[in-house]
Amino acid sequence: MTSAAVPTAPPPTPDELIDRAKAMIPEIRELAEETERNRTISSEIIGRIRDAELLRTCRPKEFGGFEHDAVVAFEIALAVSGACASTGWTLNGALSNGISFAHFPIEAQRELWSGGADPFSCACFAPTGIAVPTDGGYVLSGKWAFASGCDHSSWIRLGALITKPGTAPPHDGAFFLLPIGDVEIEDNWFVCGLAGTGSKNVVVHEAFVPQHRTLLFADTRSGRTPGSRYQKNPLYRLPLLVLGATMLASTAVGAAKGALEAYLAMTAGRKTRGALAGGGSAMAEYATVQLRVAEASAAVETAEMILVTDLQKATGKLRAGEEITVTDRIRCRRNQAYATKLAVQAVEALNASTGGDGLMLSNPVQRAWRDVNAVARHVSLNWDAVGTMYGQHAFGLEPRGQY
Repeated sequence: MTSAAVPTAPPPTPDELIDRAKAMIPEIRELAEETERNRTISSEIIGRIRDAELLRTCRPKEFGGFEHDAVVAFEIALAVSGACASTGWTLNGALSNGISFAHFPIEAQRELWSGGADPFSCACFAPTGIAVPTDGGYVLSGKWAFASGCDHSSWIRLGALITKPGTAPPHDGAFFLLPIGDVEIEDNWFVCGLAGTGSKNVVVHEAFVPQHRTLLFADTRSGRTPGSRYQKNPLYRLPLLVLGATMLASTAVGAAKGALEAYLAMTAGRKTRGALAGGGSAMAEYATVQLRVAEASAAVETAEMILVTDLQKATGKLRAGEEITVTDRIRCRRNQAYATKLAVQAVEALNASTGGDGLMLSNPVQRAWRDVNAVARHVSLNWDAVGTMYGQHAFGLEPRGQY
């Protein structure tokens, strides 16, 4: 099987790709309420994403990609999340897969991207399935939750534990890459946050997965993967959670940033409607309102700076030929969870002063409030879980968690 033809035109620069994403923001924002009602992104927006070549941002050049650093994917996801967190959440995984799919053996990369394909993809990382070794690969079975974007995906990556018949309980885990036709989708996504992501259950009944479409968890944590030994760009040695959890956090920070913009726009000309006293006063004149804006803006700016700095440091170390250590990875995990905590702090400050209008489902501040809180429930970004893991490492104890 041959690789995709390399584009003859000069590839778009990082700024051009980010500008293409920003150009879609008015339409994505206009559709945000509809996206939530439909519980999935519209096919039209998926088409716009493909037309803008955003899925090629970090993909290897061999397969028609641009090989831009992860910070570019982060900035794209951040911008889109400011207009609609559900769209940003679904997009951030597809963007980061331009890097993480390059961790798989080269045969899998060719299967995914040859012929110039721009496949949308989804993933369920929790190893809630069982993979039984067989000739040439594994037989996979199980049920997984939260397959964000599965309605529009061609491929899905599922975590599972490898179990040999008649042996002790499994200890090795791996990712298994399947065409979406190999899974059954359960329409169970009825939620109050990130409602438009279509993060439904998927079920697999004894599907065969060839060896080249498997990837051990241990390899993804370190970044030393079969694919990274083929792809020479150090970008493809980024450990999975340094990349993936940062992209997840981009939705929380981007949504909080969008909420701040919406709050400023709706509050600048707003007057109080007090029936007995204080009616007709400009909301912008209240010190409490001013302080909420200051708190939210400081939280959002700090969160974005933390995440971008960590991605830049990690990429810089790889390009310098240095290893990303366990300490580096755990510190990055701490910062991802803390940035998400800051995003929650920002939307809590804003949403508490939207008044009666903030109860409307059409209000973008309350939608961001629900969405950011939903992001913060993800186990990879849960402050209590990740923060204690960092503390354990700082005290010289064995860290209990994913890093």
